[in-house]
This record gives sequence, C-alpha cells and structure tokens, in this order.
Amino acid sequence: MTAPLTPDDRPPRSPSYESRGGRAALLDAVRAELPAAGVVAAAVTLSGALFGLLWVWLAPHVPLISDGRAVFLKNSEGEQAIGADGTFALLGLGFGAVAAGLVFLFRRAGGIAVVAALAVGSLLASVLAWRLGVYMGPASDVAAHARSVGKGVVFDAPLRLGAKGMLLAFPIAAMAVHLLLTAAFGPRDPEPGPPWEAGAGPGVSSR
Repeated sequence: MTAPLTPDDRPPRSPSYESRGGRAALLDAVRAELPAAGVVAAAVTLSGALFGLLWVWLAPHVPLISDGRAVFLKNSEGEQAIGADGTFALLGLGFGAVAAGLVFLFRRAGGIAVVAALAVGSLLASVLAWRLGVYMGPASDVAAHARSVGKGVVFDAPLRLGAKGMLLAFPIAAMAVHLLLTAAFGPRDPEPGPPWEAGAGPGVSSR
C-alpha cells in the first residue's frame, strides 16, 4: 500500500517575492566583490604607465626637416605615422591579454564588479598610455623645435595617436581573453541531481 501524501499547508511563494530575493542576493554579491574590483581597477589603470613608456620606446619616429621657413617630412613616403598607431594597438592587445590572465588568476570566480573593473581599468590605462606617450615623446611644438635644432637638421615629429579607436585595443583584448579563460577554466555550476520519480517523493512510502 501507498500512504497518502502529506498536504503542504504553506502558501506558495509569489514570483515578486522570489524576484526581490534574487535582486537582493545579486546586490550582496556585488558588494562583496567591491574590494577586489577596486584593486583590479587600480592595478590595471596603473599598467598604462608602462604601456605608455613602451609606446614611446617602440613606436617609429617621424623624421622632419626645416629649411628655415617651413617644416617638411624628410621622407614623404614614410609610414612611420601609421606605425605609431599600429604599435599602440599591438601593445594594447598584449597588455589586455596579460591583464586578463592576471585578473583571472587573482579572482578565478570572476563576478560582475570584477569584470566591470577590468573593462574600466583597461580603458583608463589606454588613455593614460596615450597621454603619457605624447608627454614623454618629442616636443609637441614643431616650430619651436625646428628653430632650436636649426636649418637642415633632422628632428623627430611629436608622437601622436592618429586613430583614436586604437584606445579600445586594450579593453577589447582584456574582455575577450578573460571571457575565454572563464569559459575554459572557470568554476562550474553544480550539475542538478536526478529528478524525483513519481511516487518516490518525501512523505511517500511503499511496501
């Protein structure tokens, strides 16, 4: 014989109650991630200083020359200006990949706040690298620089980032690599257990 099921007198939870509970749990999780997110944002942003110095060092310089009245490109067919943008993009991709790997090792569980901090820090690092590179590179006042070196002397043009879209190389690489690492090596959700068989739930006994 099979004993009758014990009725459950508890009222069912309404969808609005479950929705409020889910939002509260999400907010609690984000608050718990804020300290780690702050560390990630600060560290990734500061990496822009090294990024900028490497850009100054590795970017090809554009040679200029003055005839005493005007300044000209020494090599009108040179591609150094495009090379500066390409160097910035390649460095951004490399820094983004490394930053994503380090953040994944630091916080393997990930989290909304940590991923957002990685994205924001990556963009700020690109801006910092750009501005620092321009500041640390050749003088930005071309006319004054030409007068100081004299007529017929070759000097370097200011370091410029012509395509501002290159600023996105760092954050795009960081997001893509972090997503791949999380998908491949991140923690997995526990698999659901086997479903209850009919007539074998709690409160049911059979002989």
